[in-house]
Amino acid sequence: MDSLITAAAHALARGDALGALKRVALRDDAAALALRGIAMAQLGEFDRAKTLLRRAARAFGTHEAMARARCVVAEAEIALVSRDLAWPTQALEAARATLEAHGDRVNAAHARYLAARRALLLGDLARVEQMLAGLDPAHLPPALNAVHELIVAGVAMRRVHARAARQALARAQRAALASGIGALDAEIAGARAVLDAPAAHVHKDGVAHALTLDDIERLFASRALVIDACRYAVRDAHAHVALARRPVLFALLRALGAAWPQDVSRDALVAAAFRGKRADESYRARLRVEIGRLRKALAPLAGVHATARGFVLAPVRAPEVVVLAQPLQSPHADVLALLADGEWWSSSSLALVLATGQRTMQRALETLAAAGQVQSIGRGRARRWMTPPLPAFATALLLPAALPLG
Repeated sequence: MDSLITAAAHALARGDALGALKRVALRDDAAALALRGIAMAQLGEFDRAKTLLRRAARAFGTHEAMARARCVVAEAEIALVSRDLAWPTQALEAARATLEAHGDRVNAAHARYLAARRALLLGDLARVEQMLAGLDPAHLPPALNAVHELIVAGVAMRRVHARAARQALARAQRAALASGIGALDAEIAGARAVLDAPAAHVHKDGVAHALTLDDIERLFASRALVIDACRYAVRDAHAHVALARRPVLFALLRALGAAWPQDVSRDALVAAAFRGKRADESYRARLRVEIGRLRKALAPLAGVHATARGFVLAPVRAPEVVVLAQPLQSPHADVLALLADGEWWSSSSLALVLATGQRTMQRALETLAAAGQVQSIGRGRARRWMTPPLPAFATALLLPAALPLG
């Protein structure tokens, strides 16, 4: 490797994309193409970067397996940053195996972290933790140490472990300072801002109170019965019940929780669960069936008792009931939560993360665009969506996470 290539590689490792380009911008050999591609990616020119990396992979040829694998890893990172989550992960895994076989443990670890970050976006927290368990950041460069801790913090935030998230971000900050890469400092600062911002609301005495993740963690550890409208679940300090797939039951529970310790009339419950105007005989019959199902689902936590005018919630152990409401009162809050990271997303990647249909996602985006809440660039399959980061609240509770609330 000649001195210009070496100098360009060191510049890229420091995050100095322009310094790297000054050294290799006019060269078309395989190594220079790869470095130009990475530099263009650091500058945000993702389409050009992918083209250069693919040219580099072809130029290296089949006999330079490790160099080709590094190009694949770089392309995978571009796909992650540009939120192309449908990018073939098998290629990344094959590249990681090749790098490990050739003794390039740093780039192999980088490939693992890319896969972990993708899994984090998809809400597969168990898989992320499994990946992290197989990595020892102590023997890796400071930049990868910082990435490791950022992923740890992301998992902790989605599990509503605010204290663990703060500790991970403190470790990430120390590693970022050692690396000297400004982009890492900015990412950590953004994560801290999310952690410090309101993440949900509770209503007491008719007044909405904002809660940070620290407040919510303390609330979950208290004796209160918490009806979580961010995750569509109910819990106390001993047990939790998920109702995300039972929207009618959760609508009834939320209405009962909001009125506790008072009861709720049958008319109000019908309006909350079925959107009916009054509780006629048909709606009363449906209400009795759903209340029976709700009693069965809530058995470890609370009962639902009939009163003269309706029903009342009766916690088994908890001295109080708290309804935790979303920070965004929007039917598309989960879409806005993903777009609030400031990246440009495709509708297909949003649909993949939120486990919904492509057409359903397109309708949601068109509705948000008509309201001026999101904007798009491009056309057809190249169309991407984004909204500026929203500083007034954190989005961790709205992000996908198929996990118990513990």
